[in-house]
Amino acid sequence: MIVLGIETSCDETGVALYDTTSWENHAPAHQGILGQALHSQIAMHRDYGGVVPELASRDHIRRVLPLLDDTLHEAGLKLRDIDAIAYTQGPGLAGALLVGSAFAKSLAQGLNLPSIGVHHLEGHLLSPLLGGSVPEFPFIALLVSGGHTQLMLVSGVGKYQLLGETLDDAAGEAFDKTAKLLGLDYPGGAAISKLAEKGQSGRFDLPRPMLHSGDLDFSFSGLKTAVLNQVKKFEALGITDSDEIATFHADLARSFVDALVAVLVSKSEKALRQTGCKHLVLAGGVGANLQLRAALNASAKKNRFEVHYPPVNLCTDNGVMIAFAGALRMLAENNGSTTSGAFDIKPRWDLASNNLT
Repeated sequence: MIVLGIETSCDETGVALYDTTSWENHAPAHQGILGQALHSQIAMHRDYGGVVPELASRDHIRRVLPLLDDTLHEAGLKLRDIDAIAYTQGPGLAGALLVGSAFAKSLAQGLNLPSIGVHHLEGHLLSPLLGGSVPEFPFIALLVSGGHTQLMLVSGVGKYQLLGETLDDAAGEAFDKTAKLLGLDYPGGAAISKLAEKGQSGRFDLPRPMLHSGDLDFSFSGLKTAVLNQVKKFEALGITDSDEIATFHADLARSFVDALVAVLVSKSEKALRQTGCKHLVLAGGVGANLQLRAALNASAKKNRFEVHYPPVNLCTDNGVMIAFAGALRMLAENNGSTTSGAFDIKPRWDLASNNLT
């Protein structure tokens, strides 16, 4: 079964084709990727310091059809070769989701194909199955992105239990807001990580929010505020030396990353202990962060668990994860659960509410 995946939840337009033959024959899952194309809107939104929903929606409209053509060309396929269509139903920006839903449903109706709405986070947490090191069910998934920070117990496809989540800012939001405080371009995650590599650990005693809360929830707004306070204190000194300013920024970035990573790793370790799982999956845009990966690798070696990552190019939003998640859903449901003809979207959508029965 060849599944077309459409991703338009926020500021990336992704299209991909996935063939389930490899999965059904227990071959490496990544062999099923037939073609993919992705367009990022980062350059368009950078001037505004964040995503502008109306601009995002309009750009998805412009990009999705050419990206489909590129994907079909890469795969050497025609529209008639597609067996089903998966699209991101939510969560995300309403207008952006509506573009993908309308496009997918219209195409499915025109080709007389089944279509299935996919939960965006399900796409992320299943994407490590496309990597070289495949986790075994059950596993713990640490989802870290611009809009979400969650720990999930994944017992199988469509079997998810929320263990903990952020009570305020997501990790990605904290990265972006801290980057803005330090005068870095949007999006801030990669910029902060790169700057932190030049910094010295321990210069600033930043809080590690909810590190000892006793639960698996997160909070990062206080960490962001602590960074703001340090910036204000430094600016009050009136220092104008460029080297000293650069050193301050690098050291503060390092302290910020160290604090955030310490919380994510500690909560992940606790989730593994509580559930008895031996496999941890890191997924979402922040999953590409080198400091976080290094800390998780060190923890895995020390505490004897295995950590798994999606391919780096599949950490950000993309069509492959939607095609793959949609394909696994349809296989699990024997192709019996497809969405209606309406352009149904769910800007707010709890993943656990979408479990298979």
